[in-house]
Amino acid sequence: MIYNRKHFSDVELLDLYKALLKPRLIEEKMLILLRQGKISKWFSGIGQEAISVGVTTALNEQDYILPMHRNLGVLTSRDVPLHKLFSQWQGKKKGYTKGRDRSFHFGVLAHKIIGMISHLGPQLGVANGIALANILKNEAGIAVVFSGDGGTSEGDFHEALNVAAVWDLPVLFCVENNGYGLSTPSSQQFKCENIADKGIGYGMESHIINGNNILEVYSKVKEIAEDVRKKPRPVLLEFKTFRMRGHEEASGTKYVPQELLNEWSLKDPVENFVAFLKKEMILTIENELQIKDKFTKELNEHLKIAFDEKETSSTVEKELADVYKKTNYVEIKPQLETTNIRFIDAISQGLKQSMERFGDMVIMGQDIAEYGGVFKITEGFLEKFGANRVRNTPICESSIIEAAYGLSICGIKSVVELQFSDFVTSGFNPIINLLAKSHYRWNQNSDIVLRMPCGAGVGAGPFHSQTNEAWFTKTPGLKVVYPAFPYDAKGLLATSIEDENPVLFFEHKALYRSVYQEVPDSYYTIPLGKATLLNEGNDISIITYGAGVHWALNEVKKHQISADIIDLRTLQPLDTETIYKSVKKTGKALILQEDTLFGGIASDISALITENCFKYLDAPIKRVGSLETPIPFAKNLEDMFLPKNRLYANIVELLNY
Repeated sequence: MIYNRKHFSDVELLDLYKALLKPRLIEEKMLILLRQGKISKWFSGIGQEAISVGVTTALNEQDYILPMHRNLGVLTSRDVPLHKLFSQWQGKKKGYTKGRDRSFHFGVLAHKIIGMISHLGPQLGVANGIALANILKNEAGIAVVFSGDGGTSEGDFHEALNVAAVWDLPVLFCVENNGYGLSTPSSQQFKCENIADKGIGYGMESHIINGNNILEVYSKVKEIAEDVRKKPRPVLLEFKTFRMRGHEEASGTKYVPQELLNEWSLKDPVENFVAFLKKEMILTIENELQIKDKFTKELNEHLKIAFDEKETSSTVEKELADVYKKTNYVEIKPQLETTNIRFIDAISQGLKQSMERFGDMVIMGQDIAEYGGVFKITEGFLEKFGANRVRNTPICESSIIEAAYGLSICGIKSVVELQFSDFVTSGFNPIINLLAKSHYRWNQNSDIVLRMPCGAGVGAGPFHSQTNEAWFTKTPGLKVVYPAFPYDAKGLLATSIEDENPVLFFEHKALYRSVYQEVPDSYYTIPLGKATLLNEGNDISIITYGAGVHWALNEVKKHQISADIIDLRTLQPLDTETIYKSVKKTGKALILQEDTLFGGIASDISALITENCFKYLDAPIKRVGSLETPIPFAKNLEDMFLPKNRLYANIVELLNY
C-alpha cells in the first residue's frame, strides 16, 4: 500500500496510528468476550477501521456523524467513554439505551453521533434533516452518514441522495463497499461498476477512495469537507474496502472465496500503516508495545467498570414513562373574538399561527409551497414565511419523515403533510421504527407532526379515502389526534405542534368544506387525551370520532334518542375515564368508526369497556364500522361501504336488547 505523507508531521502520523489501533484492540477483545458469552452479538469492522477513523478525524467537532454497525472507530475517535460502550453491548443500564437496544443502535448527542436502526436506510434521510438544520441556523457544520454497499439497494438511498441534491444539503454520503451485503455479493446488489457512478444520476459529485489507506481517507475527506463548508452540497464517497469477518460473528465467512480473503488480508489497514511508520522510523517496536499496553490497560479498566455494574433492572412504571418525552401541557385560552369558518380554514389558521409562534418551525410536503397544497391549506404560506420554512418536497414520504427527525435532533419543530393519509405507507418504516421508538431507546424525542388528510365520502376510491388510524394507535410512542369540528381542529393542532412527541394528526377530507363553526381568531390550545360529551342521554353511549361524530349526532337528533355522544378527539392517548363514566351510566355502548371493522380501534375500546365496566353492562357492546373491503369509487358502492346508513339499525337493535 502506498502512503503519501504530504504535510503530515510525525506526531500527526502517530496520532492517526493510535486512533486506528484503538478500535482494533477493542474488537479483538469483544470477539473473545463473545466466545465467552459475555456479550450476545458482534458486528466486526476488522479490516475497515481506516474509514471510520479517517473520516471522523478529518471532521470538525460540530459535524454530526451517523455511523453503522462497523463504525466503532467513529465512537473511539470522538472519545466516547469506553465503559459506557461496554455497558451498552452488555445490555446494562448505564449503556446508552438502558438495556433496551443493542449494538450501535443509539446516539450520543454530546459527541454529535446519531446511531442507526436495523433497517439501515432511514439514517441517510436523517442526515439530510441535520444538514438542513445547519443551513436554517446559518451554521457551517456538515452531516456525515455511513452506509454499506448493501444499503444502497434500499429506496431510502435513492430518496436521500435525491433530496440532498435538490436542496443542496451539506452531506457526505459515505458508502463502505466491502463486497457483500451479509452474504450477497455486490454483483447481485447493483449492476454499475462503482457505487460512485450513481452520483451522476443525481447531479452529485462523487469520489472513489481506498478505504484501507488511512492517509488517503483522512486527506481526501478533510479536503472535501472543508470545500463543502464553503459551498454547501452533497457528495457521494465510495470507500473500497473489505469485511474480513462475517456480517456478524454467527454468519461466518464460508460464502467468501478463500483467495479473496487472502488478497484482502494483505491490505490490512492497521498492519500496513504500522509497517509504513516503522519504515519511516516514526514507530519503534518499543513504542508500539507501550501504546498497546496503555490501550489494553484502559480497555481492561473500563471493562471492569461495566462488568461490575449490576444486571439491568427496571419497573413497569419506568418503562412506560420513557415511551414518550414528558411534556407539560400549558393551556392557552382563546380570546373572545370569533369567526364562523370551515374545518379547513381552522387547520390553515392553526398552522399559520404555530409558524408565527415557533419562528424556526418548518413545513414540508408535496406541492405545499407555490401551489398551496392540494387542499390549499398552505396557500400564501410561502410568501409569508419563505422557501426555507415552507418546503416543497420530491415525492418521497420516507426520506422527508426521516429529515423531519433530523430537524428534531437539532431542536427544530416540523410539520410534514402527507398529501393523503393513504400515502403514509411509503413512509411507514421511519414512523414505526424510528420516530415511535426513538425516545424509549435512547432518549431522543421526535418533535414532529404528520398531517394526514383522510376519509371517504368524497368519491376518491381505494387509494385516497382510507382512514388508517389503527395502524398507528397500535404503536407505542406515537400520538394520534382525530378532530371532528373546526374549533377542536385548530386547538388540537396547536397542542400537537407544541407537544415534543410524534403526532399523527388526522383531518377528514369530507369535513374540510362542509362543517362550519365559530372559532376564536387567536391562538389557543386544547389538551390531548380529553374527549368531549356532545350530547347527554340515559339509554345508550355512542363513542366515536371524526366523521362518525356527525353521523351519530344526525341520527340521535333525527330519531330523538336519549344518548350520550362522546367525541374522542384523541385516540392516543385515549380518554378512558369519560368512556367508562358514560357506559356505567347508560349500561349500553355502541362504538362507531369509519375504518373497516376488524382490527380497528373500536375493538380495543370494546375490550377496555368489557374489562372495566362489565358489571354495568345491560347488553353486549356493539361495534359499527365499514365493510371488510377496500373503499370503492362509485357513490352507491361507497355509500354501501360506509357504516352511516347502518348506524340507526344498530342503535335500535342495541336499545331493544
